[in-house]
Amino acid sequence: MRFTISSTALSSRLLTLSRVINSKNSLPILDCFLFEVLNGHLMITASDNENVIQGGINLDGNEGEGNFAVNNHTILDAVKELPEQPLTIDVNFDEMKMYVTYQNGAYNFPIQSADEYPKTQPVADDATVISIDSSILSDNIGRSLFATAQDELRPVMNGIYFDLNADGLAIVASDGHKLVRNRNLSIKSDAPSAFILPKKPATLLKNVLTKDGGDVVIRFDQRSANISFADGNLICRLIEGKYPNYNSVIPTNNPNQITIDRKSLIGAIRRVLPFASDSSQLIRFHVEMGNLTLNAEDIDFSTSAKESLTCEYSGNPMSIGFKGSSMLEILNNLQSDDVIVQLADPSRAGVIIPAEQPDNEEVLMLIMPMLLND
Repeated sequence: MRFTISSTALSSRLLTLSRVINSKNSLPILDCFLFEVLNGHLMITASDNENVIQGGINLDGNEGEGNFAVNNHTILDAVKELPEQPLTIDVNFDEMKMYVTYQNGAYNFPIQSADEYPKTQPVADDATVISIDSSILSDNIGRSLFATAQDELRPVMNGIYFDLNADGLAIVASDGHKLVRNRNLSIKSDAPSAFILPKKPATLLKNVLTKDGGDVVIRFDQRSANISFADGNLICRLIEGKYPNYNSVIPTNNPNQITIDRKSLIGAIRRVLPFASDSSQLIRFHVEMGNLTLNAEDIDFSTSAKESLTCEYSGNPMSIGFKGSSMLEILNNLQSDDVIVQLADPSRAGVIIPAEQPDNEEVLMLIMPMLLND
């Protein structure tokens, strides 16, 4: 079997797919990529036994069809340093070797039988189906990943929760201290359904989705999901369990509202945060008409910092404490020029929303307050 393929197309696709492969695998064959040549198309599969990701590349030409497995480090090292040029790959199934010929040289290395590669279990026939634009899904996952937990006792918090109901599709992540809720108002279902996508496949998905890749189709049942995108497919095991009622922790009555330039607030927090206690990273937010003052101090090292910002404020003067690094993460994962910070009182969570919401979407982030020692 022989086929011709672009070196950069192959290299970039292998690099993306290799992120699923573990450094140590229970099955030696999982150290390999599975190559399948069919109808002028190359499909490459990588897996860690729980997540299987596939990506396709159109070939410049091919003679014969077939499949084989090749070690991921060997093939990656062979092609990643090559400049853009056509590669001719000859596969000899008698010798179980592949020969790669390029402009000024050639490689050859062993291959393995594709029969050893584990077969993926299909999603149930009665699976729920969601179709969502790839750029919207990529943005939603990108906004949510930072808020997922690393909690061995509550594994449901370690993923991104997809909650489909009559109000829309909510994509949620929380670690108990901060929360992100993306709500898509154009995707609805009268039959509620939900699943929890683990962090690893969510990160893989964010990296492979393109901004103009059309729709992503998600088919899921109780145990696994099959996610099809423009030039590939991701099959993953889901986190089983019941996700907490995220809506119950979002305060609805917030009479105190700050509107402020997002980048100015990020800059001010970055300047005062080094002077806060390393253990707590507590920053005091004092807000009154037209003015927000940030205070940070570390009593152990006798350091303190203070900075004032102009803002629009409606409500009573108040002081509230937030963890500086968590507030920075939230602000850095919003895109709008201005943000609105909604506050009820110093003991209840602060709600942060972009001043301009994306089309047909509602983005909301929440941060729990910290106790101030007055």
